[in-house]
Amino acid sequence: MIHAPLRHAARRRLVITALAGAAALASLPVLAHHGWAWAEGEQMELKGTIRTISMAPPHPMLMVTAADGREWQVDLGNPNQTARSGFTGDTAKPGDAITALGNRHLDKSKAHMKAVRLVIAGKNYDMYPERIRNN
Repeated sequence: MIHAPLRHAARRRLVITALAGAAALASLPVLAHHGWAWAEGEQMELKGTIRTISMAPPHPMLMVTAADGREWQVDLGNPNQTARSGFTGDTAKPGDAITALGNRHLDKSKAHMKAVRLVIAGKNYDMYPERIRNN
C-alpha cells in the first residue's frame, strides 16, 4: 500500500508536468510566428508609402504601399526593440515615404516582410542592427 504523502507528491508532480507540457505546446505557434524561420535569408529593400501604423501587441506593424501599388505588411521588432530603435507611433504618419530593409516571407505570394531597418526622412531606425547586411 502506498502512503498518502507519497500519492499526493506523485499526483502533484504529474499535475506540474502536465501544466508545463501544455504551456510549452501553447507557445509553439507564437515562437514559430515571431522567429525568422518563415522569412528568406536574403534581405530585400522595399520602397513605398506608409498606409497605416499599428503599435499594438504582439509587435508593431506597418502597412506600406509599394510603387507598383501592392500593399505590404512590414513587421517591426518586438515593442522594446522598436522603441530602442527610436521608432514610436509618432515617428511617422500615413503618407510618409519609407524604405524598409528586411527579410520577406518564404511564400512569395505573400507581401509580408520582417524589417531589420526602416529609413524615414533620411533617418535610420534599426530594429535588428545585428542582422543588417550590407548587400
